[in-house]
Amino acid sequence: MNTGQKYLISIVGPTAVGKTAAAIQIAKHYHTEIISADSRQLFREMTIGTAKPSDDELSQTHHHFINSHRVTESFNVGDFEKQGLTILNQIFEQHNIAIMAGGSGLYVNALINGFDDLPAALPEIREKLNQLLSTEGIDVLRQKLLTADPAYYKQVDLNNPQRLIRALEVCESTGKPYSSFRKGSQAKRGFNIIKIGLDLPREELYDRINQRVDLMVTNGLIDEVKALTQYRCLNALNTVGYSEIFDYLDGKTDLNAAIASVKQNTRRFAKRQLTWFKKDKGIQWFNPTDALTMIDYIDTTIARLNA
Repeated sequence: MNTGQKYLISIVGPTAVGKTAAAIQIAKHYHTEIISADSRQLFREMTIGTAKPSDDELSQTHHHFINSHRVTESFNVGDFEKQGLTILNQIFEQHNIAIMAGGSGLYVNALINGFDDLPAALPEIREKLNQLLSTEGIDVLRQKLLTADPAYYKQVDLNNPQRLIRALEVCESTGKPYSSFRKGSQAKRGFNIIKIGLDLPREELYDRINQRVDLMVTNGLIDEVKALTQYRCLNALNTVGYSEIFDYLDGKTDLNAAIASVKQNTRRFAKRQLTWFKKDKGIQWFNPTDALTMIDYIDTTIARLNA
């Protein structure tokens, strides 16, 4: 058993900014393991469209929540918190430091602050809401949420259909507002948390996003989406990089337009991620190539906390 204070290094930032490379470098420096806080990379069948770490990257240090679940398995933020804490305890038996890296804000927040124990929703309600989104668009979901839970409507990202559907399915399954199940209190954790954010100048980040999407298409994104058609009703596939290609496969748009939409929607997603993370004033921001500076910051912070 490893003794001493324990530290979770949380590395966040927008998609394509370089979180994986930085996390691997830091994890190797401290001889520890990485917990992935990405709501889609945990699914084995979704590889190209989720920009998973390469086999070479995965071989450099132990990653958790990469290829850990089937896309047909039910998995939510509450599951991530419970399983993540179990994995963290296992890591802390051997190491004083663990790394968490990812851009799914709710997953990051769940492991750091705790997540409300929300009731399970009826599958038929989720299916109905997904169908509503597919046929009538996101505005219908927004209006339904405004009626069902005006308090949460003011807080939620109204451009994120998954968040809208999750709230609505709880409302419809229980007859109570989604916000009534949220405690809003911070869980006590038996470890210290050091928060690092990665960012780039907007034009550089957007160039990286565009290049990544082009590489996805070259690497077989269209065939990957085609192979997942039978699962398209699942929330995991109702996301950027997949829904646009489904539109192409349905004949709703041509391939060039679909690829352009993936790029545009990914850029918008990156902007929303930054907005979310910038609200946390406890995050120290770095250029993603400055891993050595991040390590200095981690060492300095640990020394201060141990003083």
